[in-house]
Amino acid sequence: MSETKDALVVFMPSGRRGRFAHGTPLLDAARSLGVYVESVCGGRGLCGRCQVTPTAGRFAKHKITSSPETLSAVGDVEARYTRRRALPADRRLSCQARIGGDLVVDVPTDSAVNKQIVRKRAETRHIDRDPAVRLMYVEVAEPDMANPSGDLDRLQQALAREWMVDGARLDPPLLPHLQKVLRAGGWKVTAAIHDDSAGPVIIGLWPELRQRAFGLAVDIGSTTIAAHLVDLMSGRTVASAGTANPQVRFGEDLMSRVSYVLMNPDGLPALTEAVRGAVSGLIDKVAAEANAGRDDIMDATFVGNPVMHHIFLGLDPTELGGAPFALAVSGPVAVPAREIGVEIHPGARVYVLPCIAGHVGADAAAATLAEAPHRGEAITLLVDVGTNAEIVLGSRDRLLAASSPTGPAFEGAEISCGQRAAPGAIERVRIDPETLEPKIKVIGCDRWSDEPEFAVESPAVGVTGICGSGIVETIAEMFLAGIIDEDGVVDGTMLERSDRVVSDGRTFSYVLWREGSVAVRVTQTDVRAIQLAKAALYAGVRLLMDRLGVENVDRIRLAGAFGSYIDPKYAMVLGLIPDCALDQVAAVGNAAGTGARMALLNRGHRREVEKLVRDVEKIETAMEPKFQAHFVSAMAFPNKTEPFPRLAEAVALPVRSGPAAGDPPRRRGGRRRRTG
Repeated sequence: MSETKDALVVFMPSGRRGRFAHGTPLLDAARSLGVYVESVCGGRGLCGRCQVTPTAGRFAKHKITSSPETLSAVGDVEARYTRRRALPADRRLSCQARIGGDLVVDVPTDSAVNKQIVRKRAETRHIDRDPAVRLMYVEVAEPDMANPSGDLDRLQQALAREWMVDGARLDPPLLPHLQKVLRAGGWKVTAAIHDDSAGPVIIGLWPELRQRAFGLAVDIGSTTIAAHLVDLMSGRTVASAGTANPQVRFGEDLMSRVSYVLMNPDGLPALTEAVRGAVSGLIDKVAAEANAGRDDIMDATFVGNPVMHHIFLGLDPTELGGAPFALAVSGPVAVPAREIGVEIHPGARVYVLPCIAGHVGADAAAATLAEAPHRGEAITLLVDVGTNAEIVLGSRDRLLAASSPTGPAFEGAEISCGQRAAPGAIERVRIDPETLEPKIKVIGCDRWSDEPEFAVESPAVGVTGICGSGIVETIAEMFLAGIIDEDGVVDGTMLERSDRVVSDGRTFSYVLWREGSVAVRVTQTDVRAIQLAKAALYAGVRLLMDRLGVENVDRIRLAGAFGSYIDPKYAMVLGLIPDCALDQVAAVGNAAGTGARMALLNRGHRREVEKLVRDVEKIETAMEPKFQAHFVSAMAFPNKTEPFPRLAEAVALPVRSGPAAGDPPRRRGGRRRRTG
């Protein structure tokens, strides 16, 4: 009899996977892979905290067909728990469910204590208020036999008389309730008026005086989704929440999700349902935090990259998978929330900001609105570093935009010990250039590893891997310490100086952390993955600089969740961004979310971003003949052919092995030049 093959099990959203013998409890499998699933009762099926959701379908990325039916049947323990606590139909207790075949398992956020840290908080920003939705209290004339006009006519007359709002239309779902509300309020009512580019619409009506109205600003990223609840009366952000994008189970990066839609007939509905479900969960969170109801949310703005933009709206993204990367719609989309499954106030509208190009989305447009390079004279570089880096360069005179396919390496993927930003992930690194000994900081512990308190405090989260900011700092520090050369090669002669450098097949690795038999290391392959990602980004930036006719930039703004936590110095040491005075490089946090809030709170900002998108010049990097040359030069640290004099003033860079092949004299003088 042939031996039964171990089953492949993948846990999402972490993506951790392994093979397990049939009959292994899912909880044991999760723990063996470092996937934390909470269990208070010790696996006896009493607490219910270890719930997971087995999924069904073909997952091409993992080369696996998942079926919940391969799990063991529901036994007496789970049945008893279901009777007492109502276990959802799509969930199983991982302590009781045993593996019987290949499976993809979703770990709900309420089961995962060490879930991904979603770093997209609302940045503090004063925004002048002129929202699309306003509350207007009016006193409506009572019906009169001498004036047989309808109740709606008299409401419209009151709005025109008291608020100068002419021709306000009534949202059709309100019509059956109009007369009851007017009479319940004794002809004194509050109307919610949505007045944007389509003219005034009465979207809500309440008896008496009402002074409560909220708006929602949402940034849909390929990895994370963030929502901010804003008081439309005060302009204050009253609640924020974030979550991992559940689409990750269909594909880690954007193109894999486009492929999923292309290869699966039900792919688009599944992806759309996943992202809308995540948004719905965030609405519940922010509403609860602000002690508000869904009906109190009367307006919403959304931003996202082109693929997320299309999928959220239910539009097929497959045209974005190849040249010419055609958008279904590039301008703003304004629709009733109820038509796209956003369950807030029945009359609420959704405004989706415009996309700049097929690979430069509404999130880049929103970030540009927030950072405003188009309003100033300084040459500003705005970069949102993600799986698909979005780049905007220019000033009030001229603005260009492009994207570069950096891949997921900066988010910890494609790195041997990489992981998303979660408790236990190494996020800060320093390497002593003399001893080559490292010290680290991990998410969830404020101590450096060389501090005595680290040994006491760090076990609560452990040391589980390296996140994006950690891998950038590690490789930059390895370069500064001489462990790798400018071409990214790990120097094997360092074996003689430190046991941190170890042989790894035909190459060498650097051991960043050891604990018993477990080691977190950076391999030659890891270094190469970062080189490829940073070279793609820098080549895109350099192409825009060439097109704009500048040799230097005045200021750099790093946006997005990853950009907010990367140290600008290390980004420049790697050559991720061009040379610039370090005091002019800043992380600007969730600039896309800030832009979404600006569009929510001020109609003028909607018109501004629409004009900005029309005016910006779109550059397709894949079509530029110089891209490959810039890419090859950018593979070196920080760059093979370009000097970094401002960085050299702040950081002791290793001596180059030879003269830079492309150090033309004109590059060393002058601040910048303009052409055209």
